[in-house]
Amino acid sequence: MNFNIRQAVIANISGNTQEQLEATIVDAINNGEEKMLPGLGVLFEVIWKNADEQEKDEMLSTLESGLS
Repeated sequence: MNFNIRQAVIANISGNTQEQLEATIVDAINNGEEKMLPGLGVLFEVIWKNADEQEKDEMLSTLESGLS
């Protein structure tokens, strides 16, 4: 079985509004289920690939402070 998680996640959320995307993220975090982690990872990958260097630095600072 060859299942591409990235393609499935992107297909499921393509065309969603900001409100729908936020609801998806909040639900995944609040739900706390391990099976949601790959989807959040795909969303982070999309954000990272579309961020400029300043935005990446801000994300890394946020991550660093959130993990300390």
